[in-house]
Amino acid sequence: MQNEKDKAPESTVQDKYMSSVKVGSKGQIVIPKEVRDMFYIEPGDILLLLADIERGIAIQRLDYFDKMADEIFSGEYKPDGNEEDEQLVQFAKEVKKVSKTGEKD
Repeated sequence: MQNEKDKAPESTVQDKYMSSVKVGSKGQIVIPKEVRDMFYIEPGDILLLLADIERGIAIQRLDYFDKMADEIFSGEYKPDGNEEDEQLVQFAKEVKKVSKTGEKD
């Protein structure tokens, strides 16, 4: 448990939130309650962690990308012009692979 004096200041501005989180000894972080509430994250929800050495780390709901992958496979997804079809299909395949391993029981 963090002491109040160890706690980093938080910033909430309209629909934005900023805070620091501390990585525990097992590599875990706690998503602040305000953020969980903002994104309706509940216990048991599955999140997708995306990491790019140049762009950083992003965490998003898996169902968001699962839907996008379905749209890519069905041809409904309309890229913004920056993505190559082959890259989109590979991305969709990887999302589906992660989705299958993270399915709720």
